[in-house]
Amino acid sequence: MILRRVLVSLAVAVTTMAGSAFAADAGVCDPKAKAAKMTFTLKDANNQSVKLSDFKGKVIILNFWATWCVPCRAEIPTLVELQSKYGAKGLQVVGVSVDDPIEKMKPFVDQFKMNYPALTAFKNDGILDAYGPMVVVPFTSIIRRDGSMCIKHIGPVTKEVFEREIASLL
Repeated sequence: MILRRVLVSLAVAVTTMAGSAFAADAGVCDPKAKAAKMTFTLKDANNQSVKLSDFKGKVIILNFWATWCVPCRAEIPTLVELQSKYGAKGLQVVGVSVDDPIEKMKPFVDQFKMNYPALTAFKNDGILDAYGPMVVVPFTSIIRRDGSMCIKHIGPVTKEVFEREIASLL
């Protein structure tokens, strides 16, 4: 487990610039984008079932993270701010914890005052496979209102990049 975390942290350092730079330079959605897989139902921090398909019609920032991930912790306040600022305009941030059970995730969600659904993929690798390969967290997909994929980011993303990318989608 420790080796995995070290490898993930190292991979973040190596791939963050490349993944974010590609999406930031594009500035628009991939014209060959496929439909996002919205068929998953996951448990939230309160052990309630949440269907991704319930968010169709909104611009979705689907952020994969982990409680032990330092870059994820740094990115969450930006996601909270984006949800507050753009939620009424149709933005929905959705966080998916890649490997934490609800018992571990719930205090983290409360501590970081996450104002968006925080779901767990614990023992549910299907969503990770559908949006991956998930070799590094944070890993973020932006999904259009019509349910098609727009942009994927490997590693942390700045508020400015997110705002530029979602501006035309809202």
